[in-house]
Amino acid sequence: MSAIGPTRITRSSLMRLSRRLVQVQKGAALLERRRDALVNQLFARVRPTLDARHRVEQQAAAAYRALVDALAAAGRSDLAAFGWPSRELHIERVDAPASAGADRYAAAPTLVRDTAARGLVPGQFDAAAAQAGQAFERLLDTLLATAPEEFALRQLGRALAHTVRQVNVLEQRVAIDLAGQLVHVRRTLDEREREEAVRLRRMAARQRR
Repeated sequence: MSAIGPTRITRSSLMRLSRRLVQVQKGAALLERRRDALVNQLFARVRPTLDARHRVEQQAAAAYRALVDALAAAGRSDLAAFGWPSRELHIERVDAPASAGADRYAAAPTLVRDTAARGLVPGQFDAAAAQAGQAFERLLDTLLATAPEEFALRQLGRALAHTVRQVNVLEQRVAIDLAGQLVHVRRTLDEREREEAVRLRRMAARQRR
């Protein structure tokens, strides 16, 4: 985005540049208000997002501690057998309106399963293996619950960065170029008027002589 210089030094060019400069200033003011609104939304979401990340970190630490205990109790091969058969998870994201906040997931599946839901015979595997499996399922459940807030925060960050770039271009590039052209055209016209006034005075003086 850049200002296009006038092709002719005229009063009409001066008026056109003045109108464009006013339009650019109004556009920059609108973008500044949008930037401020995005900043307020971003700060409002920082604390919930940090809390969500903390919950994920806590659950991840608990899940990996349970995994270490399960590996020590059952061994890698038995623990790998505990994870079969694998299952597919189908999750649908619902786009929320801008006023409703972060998007949510519709019909989220039940992730944390007990022994019966796994189709295992009680006592077939060590209890530590079942605890590790449930811990990682709870971790995935926590990730799905916190993902919309994280996604919304990243969207706000991208929108804010884009708006800041637009404001900078308008204020530091387009407006400055237009103001410079405006000064150049005005000075040139003033010089022409002064030269014309001097020429007219000289002509009047010769006529009087």
